[in-house]
Amino acid sequence: MRADRLLSLLMILQARGGYVKAEALAEELEVSVRTIYRDVTALSTAGVPVYSERGPGGGIALVERYRTDLTGLNTDEARALFMLSIPAPLDELGFGDELKAAMYKLAAALPSARRDEEESSRQRIHLDWVPWFHEREAQPFLQIIQQAVWENKLLELKYLTEAGEWLGALHATVAPYGLVAKAGAWYLVCERDGHMAVIRISWVQEARILEEIFQHPGEFDLAAFWSGWRANYETNRQQYLVTARVAPILADNLQFPFGENVQGTIDQTQPPDAKGWSLMTLSFESFENARAKLLALGGAVEVLEPLALRLSLADFGKQVVGIYD
Repeated sequence: MRADRLLSLLMILQARGGYVKAEALAEELEVSVRTIYRDVTALSTAGVPVYSERGPGGGIALVERYRTDLTGLNTDEARALFMLSIPAPLDELGFGDELKAAMYKLAAALPSARRDEEESSRQRIHLDWVPWFHEREAQPFLQIIQQAVWENKLLELKYLTEAGEWLGALHATVAPYGLVAKAGAWYLVCERDGHMAVIRISWVQEARILEEIFQHPGEFDLAAFWSGWRANYETNRQQYLVTARVAPILADNLQFPFGENVQGTIDQTQPPDAKGWSLMTLSFESFENARAKLLALGGAVEVLEPLALRLSLADFGKQVVGIYD
């Protein structure tokens, strides 16, 4: 909307101070240079003291006195404010532009001494929340589900579970309480058949908002529920336990070869053997996950149990030797 753009333009001019090139404003607001000059004329007609100056050092600016100060922020608070960027989850929800406009308003209201620290802060701290080698999940129904959450309307869903194709898709009518972003994935916290449930948004195959409105419980605490549910999920999720002999170079730092999700405990009843190898119990997410991670370590780990995993590793090893021998 033009009114929103005019406000954003005003906030940018206040935040930057001095002259700002029309081309830079056009790029920032995703419009043409001609539209920027029309917006400047509209602001001037509305009584905003904005003016333009031609030439190499010119641009568009506000008169210096047309500013408001946001008092009470100390240096560290101002730096924390300027370090913020648009989080990917908020951008996925469609709030990226709104947050950017809000940041302009806050920055514009700061005293000039604080605004000078903006560029300095951004060049010293950058936040990147995307994990390495991570592909963002397709979540085509996120906007629909978000709308139902805000409007307190029931949702009709078709979705998969962790059992995936073995159980097939489930159909359910749910009361959507809230959305949670976790490590690049979105989850719906909802009530289903009188019980609380968590559904991964990327597993939703169909979503339809119903006209029926549900009563959102005022005492429900989304953050507290998620914290408890996550702890229970991490504790009770299916585990694949492996008994193995582990080389001394790996025994003291399992997270390096296996990753943070793999846990290991040393058998305290049996000390390391003459070569320093320790008997350990390792916990993986699945048989396939264990085989993939252990194959990458070659001879640094010897699986003793389960026998099926030991035989599978031996078979893979023979295939590799058969090719390269």
